[in-house]
Amino acid sequence: MPRAIQAPAKLNRFLAVLGRRADGFHDLELVTTVLSGVAELEDTLEAAPASDLSLTIEGPFGEGLVADESNLVIRAWHLLEAEAGRALPAKLRLVKRIPHGAGLGGGSSDAAAALRLGRQVFDLKVDDARLLALAARLGSDVPLFLLGGTVLGLGRGERVMPLRPIPMEPMLLVHPGLHVGTPSVYRALSQVGYPLPEPCLSLAEGAPPPWRNDLTGAAIWVCPPLAEVRAALLDAGGDPLLCGSGSAWVARFTDSSARDGAMEAFTSRHPEWRVWRI
Repeated sequence: MPRAIQAPAKLNRFLAVLGRRADGFHDLELVTTVLSGVAELEDTLEAAPASDLSLTIEGPFGEGLVADESNLVIRAWHLLEAEAGRALPAKLRLVKRIPHGAGLGGGSSDAAAALRLGRQVFDLKVDDARLLALAARLGSDVPLFLLGGTVLGLGRGERVMPLRPIPMEPMLLVHPGLHVGTPSVYRALSQVGYPLPEPCLSLAEGAPPPWRNDLTGAAIWVCPPLAEVRAALLDAGGDPLLCGSGSAWVARFTDSSARDGAMEAFTSRHPEWRVWRI
């Protein structure tokens, strides 16, 4: 009987670019919330012991993804094998509901799920601290999915620490079907100009972080149609914010009635866009 684990999406509610480092990466400060409980935005990873390791990918956003050694699930599994000092042969099945290239962290969440599920299926004696260290080797966003909740990220985002719960306003998440490559957005920062390095202020208990994403200008420079989505959300009465490096946008509303009205407008005017209530 296979075991299964959910891999939720994430929402960057604050993303500041503090400067470029000597190694070519950028120092960031992020406040990110893992969207646990939003079933339409959760991937599912299943695993069952088998004679060898295999991965199949299904689901509404599985098309175009490859199940080879470049896949983050396979890479995470191999890291766990190296940590355990033995093979962990399993039949893996990934159901993709999080769009890729949308700034929602789907691949990173899948990798975190693989680490947790592999430890569980094979009863590995790998503690949480060690699992976090393995996650940081896979990618900057992977560790935050191990913590869950709302997380402060520093460095490239891989240095994480939990924050007190921060309430979320009624929101809409919109994916326009575009794909934006994260490396191209960071490269474009030098073209559009680096923002002023302004870290997040200390937050009072329950206070939301500044609604800000320093990658917005660079992402629109790389993919100009993103500006159309922002304009549509503004017209609908929302306060839009780009998700990560794009291409999804989230918009907060004054109340759930305004959000639900905007959703009706979106589904009729832009049937080609995917819209979720948060």
